[in-house]
Amino acid sequence: MLYIRNMFRLRKKSPGFIETVLLRGETIEAEDRSSGLSFLVSFFTEIRPGISRKKKNAESNLRLATGQLKLHPSLLANLQQALLSQLLQTKLTAAITESGIPLSRGFWQELANRLKHKLIPELQEETDFLYVINSIFFRKDDYQWVESISRTAWIGFFETLGFSFSIHAHRIKNELLNSLKILSFQVAQLGLEREVLNYLPETERNHHTAFVRQNYLVHELELILTDNHSAEKISNISTAVKECIEDCYMLLNYIRDSHAEKGASIQQTYLMLILSNCLQRMLLIADVLDADNRFDTGRFTDLFLLLVRNEKRKNSIREFLSQGLGYLAYQIAEHKGDKGHTYITETRAGFFKMIRSAMWGGFIISFTAILKNLVGKLKLAPFPLGFLYSVNYSAGFILIEETKSTLATKQPAFTASAVAGSLDTKKMEGEPDLENLAATVAKVSRSQIASFFGNLVVVFPLTFLLAWGYHQLTGHKIVNGEAAFKMLKDQHPWRSPALLYACFTGFFLFISGIIAGYWQNKIRYGQIRERLIRHPVLKVSMSQKRLTRLADYVEKHIGALMGSIALGFFLGFSGVVGKIVGIPFDIRHITIASGNVSIGLYGTGMDQVTTFFMMAVFAGVLGIGFFNFLVSFALAFTVAVKSRGIRLSQYPRLLHTIGRYLVRHPRNFFLPERKAAPQKSPSASPANSTEENGT
Repeated sequence: MLYIRNMFRLRKKSPGFIETVLLRGETIEAEDRSSGLSFLVSFFTEIRPGISRKKKNAESNLRLATGQLKLHPSLLANLQQALLSQLLQTKLTAAITESGIPLSRGFWQELANRLKHKLIPELQEETDFLYVINSIFFRKDDYQWVESISRTAWIGFFETLGFSFSIHAHRIKNELLNSLKILSFQVAQLGLEREVLNYLPETERNHHTAFVRQNYLVHELELILTDNHSAEKISNISTAVKECIEDCYMLLNYIRDSHAEKGASIQQTYLMLILSNCLQRMLLIADVLDADNRFDTGRFTDLFLLLVRNEKRKNSIREFLSQGLGYLAYQIAEHKGDKGHTYITETRAGFFKMIRSAMWGGFIISFTAILKNLVGKLKLAPFPLGFLYSVNYSAGFILIEETKSTLATKQPAFTASAVAGSLDTKKMEGEPDLENLAATVAKVSRSQIASFFGNLVVVFPLTFLLAWGYHQLTGHKIVNGEAAFKMLKDQHPWRSPALLYACFTGFFLFISGIIAGYWQNKIRYGQIRERLIRHPVLKVSMSQKRLTRLADYVEKHIGALMGSIALGFFLGFSGVVGKIVGIPFDIRHITIASGNVSIGLYGTGMDQVTTFFMMAVFAGVLGIGFFNFLVSFALAFTVAVKSRGIRLSQYPRLLHTIGRYLVRHPRNFFLPERKAAPQKSPSASPANSTEENGT
């Protein structure tokens, strides 16, 4: 009996780290660096998510630890002393001036450097504060749980910590001053780079820019702090430094705002990334040194989160490319987004105008489908056959673009960027308006339905009529017998891989949109319009009016032309490549597929196929359109959102909000509102009402 009682007796739970500290009642000395580091490692281990149910949530762990700090002054004092022991006996400069800031030696050099350190990690000294960061957050994925905790919870923790970031400690003051000088010189140097200076306002270029002025102010602040001037004088010059840094931010925003007109490059994006990071650190240091005993905990929290993430991901190639190319991708997405607004209908008139425009697009595609099948009858090798297919597709897409007609499948790559603009942290502050986003999604949905309807309502009957006309003129059908039946079967949803091929097509539609945005950005950044107008040969061989018209056309339409050509060659060569390689790889484009159904149906004869089979084929065509749209939109939306520095996981209510809007306003997803809604949507905002770029 005693054995059974012992067997089921509950084990006494061993005390955790915080309980142990409280029981021992010991106090850490600021000079004891080793004990201080051990304390910090153990304390943050308490916050790190564990296996047990009570320890799984990192934010709950942090809030519990914060509560313990408030309840127990001895625990708070130990944590303050442990942190002070690291600040007093380690070098802060590298952590402030290097971690998270790419070195200003160029994009490709930095990429090569990361590759090198990925193979052989850089040696880190124990006297470096970054060593402390890596010791506390020693797991490779620690940044994930650190970032999973809300910013508000971290701010509450650091405010509770109440650590005095005063400048009375001589060593800390010198470290901060040294860091501020390094950052200041970097800002001044980078602000004079051609990629930055040439994009500043004319008034700034002719005088000392804010990027240079801040350097003089930092030097003055150093002299005042070194000579131990009054707190009032220190505060005044610190305020001047911070105001000048804000002016630098305004210049960066000016350059970003001009990208819609002038474009962006990888090098310029890289320089602006460094400048932004340096200015952020300078604001933090100036806030510590200003002697007003107030500290921006939010800004410090942002730096803390950045340091942890960077130290865990500092050799990640993917992280660097995502950070460095993110803003360039944002510019490409913006060029697509500008045109995306032209594909989003706001009113009934716009809805029916979209249908008419799509009907003209269907008219052109009908001839494209006929020509494609006629080219297929030629006895040619695979490569020239694929080339002719590509030229035919490209010509059709270009003609649609030039006649301002609409092709339904080209919309998603552009409208996705416009929708993502509703979540744009570069344009909005705080929580985005998800209700407004849902309204925009509804407009995109009905606009897409209008264009699909306009395309198909013309392609089906017109292609059938053209196939009949060809038969009457030549005495031969374009296809007949088994070939015609195969053409129908190729669109069947379960008797062929048509839906899989539709996904491939959606990917190509997405890539062609990226190419269009890239070239439009390239044209703007390279100032091609101005260079054409001033071209020495063109100036003497063309009239000024014709030359200006040519330059305007190139600026507005080259992106769209390159995207159309790229899409044409993607679609034209896909099937040929699949046959050459011997893998099931092909494309299914809804308008081309609907044209093929008409040609195949005429070739077999309506009385030769069953009603059920034809219903399945028509369902297959609609399925092809759905997957064309879904894949293209999903990829474009993901890129547009990520390029804006947004994580969709931050907005779990997104799908719920859209679903709720669908339940409340189902009509808006399919048909225009009976009366124009007074509400303002992101697609109609003045910031986005730019002229069409033609991408």
